[in-house]
Amino acid sequence: MPSVVEQQLLGDSVVYDYTPEGPSTPSVAPSLTYSDDSEDQDEPQLPEETPRRRRASTMLIAQSPADVRRITGESTQQLISRCCGGGCCMNSQDGAEGVEYEHVPLPDNDAFRSLCLRIHDIPTVLTKIPDLPEQFTFLEPLPLVSGSTSPTDSTSSLGSEDGPATVADQLRNLALEDLDTSIQPPSFVQPHCPYNVFPARLHNTRELTKPGAEKRTYHFDIDITDYPEETGIDFKVGGAIGVSAPNDPVAVEKVFDLLLVPRFLRNKPVLLRTTRGRWPTVWGEDEARELVTTRRDLLTWCSDIQSYSPTKSLLRVLAEYALDPNEKKILMFLCSSQGQGIFCDLRTGPHISLIQILSAFPSAKPPLDLLFSVLQQLMPRFYSLSNDPHKSYEIRDGKQHRLIEIAVTVQETADWRTGLRTGVGSGFLERQSHKFMELQRAGGKAPKVYIPMFKGLMANPLAKEFVSDGPMLLIGAGVGIAPFRGFVQRRLKKANCANKVWVLQGVRDSLVDELYGGEWGVHEDRVKKVVQSRRGESRYVQDEVLIQADLVWYIINSVDGRVFVCGSTQGMGEGVEEALIKVAKLKGNLEHDEAKRFWDLKREGGQYIAETW
Repeated sequence: MPSVVEQQLLGDSVVYDYTPEGPSTPSVAPSLTYSDDSEDQDEPQLPEETPRRRRASTMLIAQSPADVRRITGESTQQLISRCCGGGCCMNSQDGAEGVEYEHVPLPDNDAFRSLCLRIHDIPTVLTKIPDLPEQFTFLEPLPLVSGSTSPTDSTSSLGSEDGPATVADQLRNLALEDLDTSIQPPSFVQPHCPYNVFPARLHNTRELTKPGAEKRTYHFDIDITDYPEETGIDFKVGGAIGVSAPNDPVAVEKVFDLLLVPRFLRNKPVLLRTTRGRWPTVWGEDEARELVTTRRDLLTWCSDIQSYSPTKSLLRVLAEYALDPNEKKILMFLCSSQGQGIFCDLRTGPHISLIQILSAFPSAKPPLDLLFSVLQQLMPRFYSLSNDPHKSYEIRDGKQHRLIEIAVTVQETADWRTGLRTGVGSGFLERQSHKFMELQRAGGKAPKVYIPMFKGLMANPLAKEFVSDGPMLLIGAGVGIAPFRGFVQRRLKKANCANKVWVLQGVRDSLVDELYGGEWGVHEDRVKKVVQSRRGESRYVQDEVLIQADLVWYIINSVDGRVFVCGSTQGMGEGVEEALIKVAKLKGNLEHDEAKRFWDLKREGGQYIAETW
C-alpha cells in the first residue's frame, strides 16, 4: 500500500492519461540544447528528525562501511575521493611531547588569508618532505639557422616519419602551417583519435534564463557546414560534442605577471621538449616529444590553472623557489608529515586557482616549464546535442548552413579576488556568447566568433538507446532537459509516434529558469509537465515520477518502451532512482530489493537510461 505521503501526492495532482491517443500532426520546432557540467536541480530538504533522549552507552557504533555512511552521511568511496592521497590526516604531531616549535610570521596578503589555513607554531624539524618532483617538460630557445624562415606562432613537430631531417629543414617547415591559435588550440592538441579540433563558427546565441535565475544558461547554434569528414560517423540525436575550451586570457596574463615572464617572451616561438608522458597532447602515446610552440599557447590550451586543488608536488616546487624564508617554511610544512592535517584542509576545501596560490606566496617564482610538469592537463568539456542534427539548417549569406545546438549552464565557484569565478568550459562559452551579442548589437557583418569543437561522443548512452518507435518517458531537471529537445523533434516527425513521448521537467522557478518554455513546437501540455521546486506546487521532479506511476509502469513494460533520466546525480538523479523503485513496489507488488533489481535489469536491457553527473 502507498504511504500517507504518497497517497497525498497522488490525490493532489492530475495524473497523465497514459492510454495512447491517435496520431497528431507533427510540427517542426526550434531545438533544445544541453550542458554536461551543471547542477540545476535543488536537493530536496529533508525534515530534521526529532531528537530523542538517550542514555550513555559503551556500544561500538561503527563496525562496517554501512555504519560509517550512516554516521557521516558519506560512503567510504566519497571519503577517499576527498582525501589528498598524500598520507593519513591523523599524522599531525601538533602538541606532541619533545617536539620544538617556532613562530613563523604568516604572509600578509589577501590571497593567503583567503586560504584559511589554521597555522600557528611550526615544528622546527619537519619529516617526510617529498623530493622535488621530476621535471619532464623543458622550454629551450630555438636553434638559429642561417637563412631560415622565422617561426610563426603556430606549432609543428620536429619529428619526421620519412627519416631524419636537418634542424634547418624542420624549422623552415614551420612557415607552412597557418593556424590561428586565438580561435583553436595548437595542432598537436588532438582531443581523441581520430578527431581533431575544428573552429566552428557561432551562428547564433542567446541567454535562455531570465534576470533573477539562480544560474545562467545560454543557447548556442553552431555552424558545422564545413566540419571535416573524418570517420564517416555523423552527428546523432542525443550525441555529445567535445569543446576544447581555453583558459581565460585574463587569467593567463596574470599567471605570466606573477611568474615575471617577460612580455616579449610570451608569444615568442620556443622549443618544447618532453622526456615522457602524454602532455601537451590530450590523446597520444606516453613518449618523448619535441614541438615548436609558444609559452602563451601552452598556458592557454594545455594546462588547467583553476579546476584542481593544489598538490604536494606543486607546493614542493613553490617551496623550492620561494625567496622569503617564512614562505618557504610554511610551504615545506604543508608538504611534511606534520602539516598533513592542514594540507588536507587545503585539498578538501574549494578549488584553489594557480593565481591564488602564487599570490599567497609572492616570493615563489618557479620556472614555467617546471610548473608544466606538475600542473594538471586541460581537458575538453562535453555537451549533449539538443536538436535533431540531421534536419537543422539556416540560410546565411545566400548559403545553406548545417547547425547543431547545445545549451550550457554557467558554473561558478568562490574566488578570493572577484567573489565568483566561472568554470573553464562554461566560462569560455559565456564569454563567446557575450562577444557575439556585442558584435551583433554593433551592426555590420555577421559576427565571426568560433567554438573549438570535435564530434566527441556520438555513441553515448542517450544516443545509443534512442529508438525511432516505442513509447518514451523523458525525465530531466535544469539543463538536463536539453538533450530531450532533439528526441522530441525526431519523434514528432513520425505521425505514429506523436502520442508516444512524455516529458517531466524539473525547474526551480518557471518564470526565470524554464528552458525553452513555449518553444517545443507542439501543444506543450500534451507532452510536457513542468514541476517547480520553489513556486506553485513546490515539488521536485522525482515527486512527479511517483505521481505518474501509471504512466511510468505502462511505458517501461511496453515493447520498445524507454525511460530516460538526465541531470545532476545529487538530488535529482538519486531522487528519481528512488522514486522509480517506489513505482515498481507500488505497481508491481515488489519488495525493495526486488524493485531495485527490476530497474537494474531494465538498465541492462537498454530500457532504462540514466545520464547523470
